[in-house]
Parts: sequence; C-alpha cells; structure tokens
Amino acid sequence: MKKVLIISYYFPPSGGPGVQRVLKFVKYLPQFGWEPVVLTVEDGDFPARDESLLKEIPEGTKVYRTKIFEPYKLYKRFTGMDSKSPIDVENIPKEGDKPTFKSLITGFVRSNFFIPDARRGWKKYAVKTGLKVIRDEGIQLLYSSSPPYTCSLIARDLKRKTKLKWVAGFRDPWTGFLNTPKRKGIAKNLDLGYEYSCYKEADNIDVAWPGIKDDILRKHPDLDAGKIEHVSNGYDDEDFSGIRVQKDSKIFTVTYTGSMYGVRNPKEFLEAAEKLYEEKKLFPADVTFNFVGRFSAEIKEMFSSSSFKDSINVVSYVSHGESIAYLINSDALLLIIDDTKDVSRIVPGKVYEYLGAQKPIIAIGQKESDIEKLLSETGAGKICEHGDVNSVKELILEYFSAFKNKTNVKGFDPEKIIQYSRRNQTGKLSKVFDKLIGDKL
Repeated sequence: MKKVLIISYYFPPSGGPGVQRVLKFVKYLPQFGWEPVVLTVEDGDFPARDESLLKEIPEGTKVYRTKIFEPYKLYKRFTGMDSKSPIDVENIPKEGDKPTFKSLITGFVRSNFFIPDARRGWKKYAVKTGLKVIRDEGIQLLYSSSPPYTCSLIARDLKRKTKLKWVAGFRDPWTGFLNTPKRKGIAKNLDLGYEYSCYKEADNIDVAWPGIKDDILRKHPDLDAGKIEHVSNGYDDEDFSGIRVQKDSKIFTVTYTGSMYGVRNPKEFLEAAEKLYEEKKLFPADVTFNFVGRFSAEIKEMFSSSSFKDSINVVSYVSHGESIAYLINSDALLLIIDDTKDVSRIVPGKVYEYLGAQKPIIAIGQKESDIEKLLSETGAGKICEHGDVNSVKELILEYFSAFKNKTNVKGFDPEKIIQYSRRNQTGKLSKVFDKLIGDKL
C-alpha cells in the first residue's frame, strides 16, 4: 500500500470531537489503498480522555508517540488547579465575572508567547521523530490535522526537509476564529505569517466545512482556491450497529451531546419548555432532557432553576460509544450553535452523528446558514433563530406530538444522509491523496 504519515495531536486515548475525524480516516484509508502511519504525542494534556477509543485503532496500525512540553501543566500549578483537572468549560468564569489577576496574566502569556498555540512545545520532538519515521517507513505523503495549528507547522517543516507532498487538514479556521486568542502587534503578525506559510506551502488543503475555505481566501486572496478541498465530517455506520434501545416508551426524550458555556447555552430551549408548561401542553413527567458532556457553572444554574429540573439528566463526559447510545435512545436531538456573529458557516462535527442516529433535530442557530442547508438537504430537522422562543416551542411541540401519536417525523432522506458516512468522506480524501502522488506511483 501507499503510506501516509498522519500528524495529529488528538489521537486515542484523547477523547472529544477533535479525535473522531482523524481516527476514522485511519480506520477507512486502507480500504482505498492507503496505509496510515500516525505521529502523535505520548501523554497529551487532553480536555477529555476516552480509553475505549484505543480499541478502535485498526490492528497493525503503526502509531509513533513522542515527548511534548505541555505549558498547561505550569498553568495549573500557577492557578492552583489540580494537575489532573482538564482546562475546560468547568474552569471558565461566569459571564460578567471580573477576571482575576492570574487569569489576566495567563491570557497575556497565551496570546503573546504560545504562538500559534500552547502545543508549540511538541514541534521539535515531532519533527525529529517524523524524519526518522519517514525514512524507516517509506512514507510517500504527509497529512496534518489542525487545530492545534502546531501540527501544520510540524508538517510544513517535514515537507521542507523531505520534499514530500503535503495535505494540510483543518477542522476549524486559524487566526481570528471564535476560540483562538485575540492577538495584537508582533504576536498577531507572527501568527498570520505562520498561517500564510502553511496555506501557501501545502500542496492541498482539506477543510471540514466550506466556511473554512471562505475564511482562508478572505484573509489570503492570492492563494489558489483550486487546491482547497471540502471533506466534511461524518458518522460511522458501525458505531450505531448493535446498540439496543432501552428507554421508557412513554417518556419523550431529547438529548444534547457536547460542551456548553457562554454563548452556547440552552436558554431558548428551556424557555420554550417553560412556555409549553404554562400552556399545559408539556409537563416534567412527560419528558427527559439529557445533557451529555461538559457544562460550565452558569449552564448548570440554568438547569437547576428550570421547572423541568427534575426531568433534566446532566451526564458528565462519557465514552464515544456511550454518547452514541444516548442518541439512539432519544426521540429528538438538540443542536445549539453559538449565539454570536459570523457563525453562519460553522458546521459542528457532532451534527453528522446526529444524522447517523436519524432522530429529528431541534436546532437553534441562524437561518440561511450552512446548518440549515444541511438539515434541509437531509430532511433531518429544522432550525430556529436565536431569540425566537416561540419557534422553538412549536418545534418541540411538533416532535412531541409525533411521539405521542406514534407517527414518524417526515422528511428524512437516507440517500442524502449516507453520503456523510465516514467511509464515503474518507474515499473523497483518498482521491486527493491519489491525485497528488499519482505521477510517482
């Protein structure tokens, strides 16, 4: 087989959504004539760990793990956090809280010294090991998965030293994205320089959603748009097979999976449920609202102050398999997009697993967005604007009524949904690989 070196910080036992894209590429690439060899970290400071994912690495896959200097360990010591606590939504202050002196200091350090990100301490180890792996394994192609954007810098340096073709993969945009540091002056220019050099020197750029391509060309209009390929996230059919439905058939169950904090919150959903309660159309005894993942203290307060608090089931981070089981054992799924500007092109990876579960989706976000287009194309659900509580209320009622009457929600198009399987999307990526090295086979 042809061999590709996959450079990714997030790889099992890392958990969370960031690991799924790369893990599934590793799983399905051999079916398209490519043997993946993985370069990752030995002991990453992951926001979540999922040891069960180690079993999903295909037998025989070679995984090279290197040392890394993790500055977050120093951050935890500085702020007095437990060394095993994740840097996560649990630690984010409530909106409106005055930042502490320590948080101001660490924010300044992150913005001005950890460029492009706090994983910069992996680069020297990864490049050294990467060169040896390329030589020993006979690697023919490089693939990097960002964020963290340090992965792109590692691949860039390996390309410069080996002249191998390189596909730079991006799950999110780089500079100026929602959760990237707001940099100024020299730090900002340095980060933009790293970004541009990676976009420019990559032979192909793989983006998880179309808005990333728009962001790249807006910031760097001189780049060749033809080398940017959209390979969407997806769902793995095999993750859904064999899961038993074990739920009370009389209880309407709505499930949300993922993190919540700040501008991503269940405010409209809970207010809509309150209105239905006031109108005597929905009662706590009728429902279970599962919130599975990581939630800030502010979000947990919203849960505890709801009239439905006894019907809200808050579940901390679970394994990927358990998360899928929650989706299967639901009657509807809740998708909430950040309530902020410039999110119309964002398509979270978890929406595809929602598609795989084939349960109707209650989405709260922006109209005329890429999410709305996806839901319309697949018939998987409907989107309500942020602030439009009445629309959310009517959508909950529509799905609840279908549940009570034991009728299927109309519109699902399985043929449209199947194109987003992980296998099919890996096939698209393999064609990019084949095209790049086709003349060298």
